[in-house]
Amino acid sequence: MNLLDDAVSRLERWSFLDTIGEPVRKVTQAALKPRLVRNLLSGIPTGHPLHPVLTDIPIGAWSMASLLDLAGGESSEKAADVLVAAGLVAAVPTAAAGLNDWADTFDGAGRIGVAHATLNVTALGFYGVSLVARKAGMRRAGCGLAFAGLGILLTSGYLGGHLAYSKGVKVSRTAWHEGPTEWTDVLAESDLEDGKPKLATVGGVEVMVMRDGGRIVALDNVCTHAGGSLNEGTIENGCVTCPLHGSQFRLADGAVVRGPAAAPEPSYEARVDGGRVLLRARH
Repeated sequence: MNLLDDAVSRLERWSFLDTIGEPVRKVTQAALKPRLVRNLLSGIPTGHPLHPVLTDIPIGAWSMASLLDLAGGESSEKAADVLVAAGLVAAVPTAAAGLNDWADTFDGAGRIGVAHATLNVTALGFYGVSLVARKAGMRRAGCGLAFAGLGILLTSGYLGGHLAYSKGVKVSRTAWHEGPTEWTDVLAESDLEDGKPKLATVGGVEVMVMRDGGRIVALDNVCTHAGGSLNEGTIENGCVTCPLHGSQFRLADGAVVRGPAAAPEPSYEARVDGGRVLLRARH
């Protein structure tokens, strides 16, 4: 294990971070109760998490500001200041989307998220003071503060990458689930009861099959958000709600109705032939 991996592993075990995270998590979850807020910050309109997209804006603005500070000369001072200010503005929605993603993480991932957020807030403070110093005519101090902020930001970015690529936060849990494209016999029609899910295996994928209002519907049984078993969730109003974090999917086509899931649930077409239920992946 290299030094960075060792440091992050130690950070994951630092339970003190829970004393910071739990109060913030409660406030965040309360703020996320409105469906519109939850869905927007989860990235449901795009089908992908919103936070990674937004991070490019402040990181890009602040890194380019430092480049201009370093090599742009006097003629680039105003542009550098504008970039610092733009990063500060863009950091607000970026942080909101990040809090949305972090609110459903716990244990090691949750602690890394607390450290990630703390570093981001610290970097934000450095850039804020940097902008004040620039406007007050203390250009050298403003540039120095910005360079310090960039260093903190890069450290935070490493932790963000760890959350996404090592801990799998917001990675779709069905990314490698590919059901058959040909009609496949899965179970007897008589095994299905209205409103009661039945599990079947289709091409190596566990699928939840059920009758809903007289029609047969089928979804991948693994929640795209965090891997919850949908057959153990609540089914009502043509939707299934994951028992882990409350992500809600439409039974008819797997579309996300409520976050925190951003990716839709893989769904299957169904038909009955000779008393047997046949499924194939919907593409």
